[in-house]
Amino acid sequence: MTDASIATAPDAPLGSVLTEMVEKHGNDLYGGEPVTQLQHALQCAQLAEDEGASPALITAALLHDVGHLLEDDFEDAPAHDEDRRHEELGDAFLSKWFGPSVTEPVRLHVAAKRYLCAVEPGYYDTLSPMSQHSLMLQGGPMSDAEVAEFEANPHAQDAVRLRRWDDRGKDPNRKTATLGYFLSYAIRCVRMNGPDRSNA
Repeated sequence: MTDASIATAPDAPLGSVLTEMVEKHGNDLYGGEPVTQLQHALQCAQLAEDEGASPALITAALLHDVGHLLEDDFEDAPAHDEDRRHEELGDAFLSKWFGPSVTEPVRLHVAAKRYLCAVEPGYYDTLSPMSQHSLMLQGGPMSDAEVAEFEANPHAQDAVRLRRWDDRGKDPNRKTATLGYFLSYAIRCVRMNGPDRSNA
């Protein structure tokens, strides 16, 4: 169920919108994992920065699960038996401010899990139980044709990098920089998209 109260106009300031979303849902548990949604987002962004990722990819890491913040009942994810396609919700939401260097890794990060399950022996066994559960709802490992299509996407490798940070960003004891610190990357990327999207 989408949270209509967070629907925004394309010219809404990004910083204030994300702050509102975090205040509303950031402390919800991350779908059965031992971290909150905010902890998960910050850990993914921290892992991206630690590996020298670009500002756009750090932003994608921070915001890759923003689609979940639009769900009133994501905290009850263990009981869900349907794929909410949060990656598509996130892509549509973030496209108000960002170009494909941010939105495409977000849109593809679920596909990247399916891809890695198909091409990397042992990858499936590294997934958390909740991620294994959601994989089945998301279509399971890719077919050979899907693998070829995924690899042809120019943002595929960024999506794979994001996927690996996503898998690792579930440590309740990991220390990170603050939301304000990582939002500075996001606001920089908004401004890089031109004056029509500079209202950060």
